[in-house]
Amino acid sequence: MAKDKKLVEAITSMDVDFAQWYTDVVKKAGLIDYSSVKGCMVIKPAGYAIWENIQKELDRRFKETGVENVYMPMFIPEGLLQKEKDHVEGFAPEVAWVTHGGLNPLQERMCVRPTSETLFCDFYANDIQSYRDLPKCYNQWCSVVRWEKETRPFLRSREFLWQEGHTAHASAEEAEERTLQMLHLYADFCEEVLAMPVVRGKKTDKEKFAGAEATYTIEALMHDGKALQSGTSHNFGDGFAKAFGIQYTDKDNKLQYVHQTSWGMTTRLIGAIIMVHGDDSGLVLPPEIAPTQVMVIPIQQHKEGVLDKAEEIKDALKHAGIRVKMDDSEKSPGWKFSEQEMRGIPIRVELGPKDIAAGKCVLVRRDTREKTECSLKEAATVAAELLKTIQRDMFERAKEHQKSHITEVTSYDAFKEAVEHKPGFIRAMWCGDVECENKIKEETTATSRCMPLEDSQPVSDVCVCCGKPAHKLVYWGKAY
Repeated sequence: MAKDKKLVEAITSMDVDFAQWYTDVVKKAGLIDYSSVKGCMVIKPAGYAIWENIQKELDRRFKETGVENVYMPMFIPEGLLQKEKDHVEGFAPEVAWVTHGGLNPLQERMCVRPTSETLFCDFYANDIQSYRDLPKCYNQWCSVVRWEKETRPFLRSREFLWQEGHTAHASAEEAEERTLQMLHLYADFCEEVLAMPVVRGKKTDKEKFAGAEATYTIEALMHDGKALQSGTSHNFGDGFAKAFGIQYTDKDNKLQYVHQTSWGMTTRLIGAIIMVHGDDSGLVLPPEIAPTQVMVIPIQQHKEGVLDKAEEIKDALKHAGIRVKMDDSEKSPGWKFSEQEMRGIPIRVELGPKDIAAGKCVLVRRDTREKTECSLKEAATVAAELLKTIQRDMFERAKEHQKSHITEVTSYDAFKEAVEHKPGFIRAMWCGDVECENKIKEETTATSRCMPLEDSQPVSDVCVCCGKPAHKLVYWGKAY
C-alpha cells in the first residue's frame, strides 16, 4: 500500500500551497517537463494530447463561421513592426530580437513574432484590392515568443502555442459583428467542452490590446479565487489599415479602408482546466476534452480469461465512439487507480475474476469517485451516459463555485475588505476615470477584469473608488 500512496503524496494540498499544488500536478500528471531553454517548457504527450483536442474542436467551430487557415512567417522586420506605434509600445518589453544570420549581422534586426498583426496587415495591403475580396477571415495555428520575466507552465511561458485569427471587413459594423461572434464562440467552447463557466465582457481602455479600438474577453475563475483571462477578441477598427495602407475599391469605385479584427486562445487553457477542476489527487478532466475518456483496469490479470474479457470491454467501448485505453501493465491495481486519478481520466472500469463470473464490471467516476455496477454487455452504454453526466456535473459545480465567489460592494472599504478576505470576482461600479482604476490596482493589486456583457444590473450609482457618479459595472479581481 505504501507504494500505491506515493503518487498522491507527492502532490501538495491545494489548501496548503495552491501554486505548489499546481506545479506538482502538471509535473506528476506528465503534462510538461522543464527544458534547458529558460522560461520554456516541454509539452509531453499527455499535455499535447489535450491541446490537440482543443485545437481540433476550435478549428471545427472556426471553419463553420467561414474561417480559413493560413501560416505567416515567424520573423517580423523591425521596420514593419514600427509602422504601428501603439502596437509596438505595447509589446516592446517582451520582444525577442534576432540580430545575426549565421555569423553575419543583419542589416535590419527582426523580432520573433509576439503576435502577427503587422504580418497580416502587410499581407492584406497587397492581397485586398476590391470589395469583392472581402471579407478575409483567416486564422493561423503557431507559436509566439514573449520574453516574460516570471514564468509558470501553461499560464505564462516565453514560448507558447496558440491560434490567432485576423479578419478584414468592408465596414465597421461587420468587424464588430465578427469580434463579438468570436467572443461568444470562445465562451461557448469553454462552457460546453471545458465545462468552465466564463464571464463575457469588454476590457477597459487601460486593459485593452495595444492598437485596438475595443477588446472583449472571457474571464474564468480558478479554484483559488483568481481570475484567468481565457480568450480575447479585438476590434481594430481602421487604425491598422491606415497605418499599413490597406484599402479597397468599393461599389462606387471609391477607395475605403478596411476594418479589422483579431482573436486568440492559447495553451493557457490547459492551465485553466487544471485550476478549475483539479483536486488533491491530480487532474480531473472534462470528458469532452479528455484524450482518454475511459481506462479499463483488469484485476488479477494473470488469471485465465481476465485480459481477454478486458480486451472485449475495451473494444466495445471503442466501437461506441469512446476514447479508451487498457492498463495491462504489471503495476498493482492500487497503483493503477492512483495513476488514473492523477491523469484525470473521467472513468475507470474495474474488472476481475469475480466480476467476470457474475457477468458484471464496476465503473468509477474520477470526479466524485462514485461507483456504478453494470452488466458486461451494458458497459459501453452505461459509460457513454456516465460521460455525459460527468461533463454536465463538472460544469454545474464550477458554475456554482463561480457564483459563490462573486462579491458585490458599494464602498472602497468594502472593496478592500473583499480583496483581502473574499477571493473571487468583485462587482462594483466605476466612474470611467483611469486614475481610479490605477489607484485600485496600486492599493489592492486587483485589476478590472471586464465590463460584463450579460450582467447590467448596477450595484449603486457612484464609483466604488472616488464616489463620483458612475454608470459602468465592472468585475474586478486578482488574476494570473
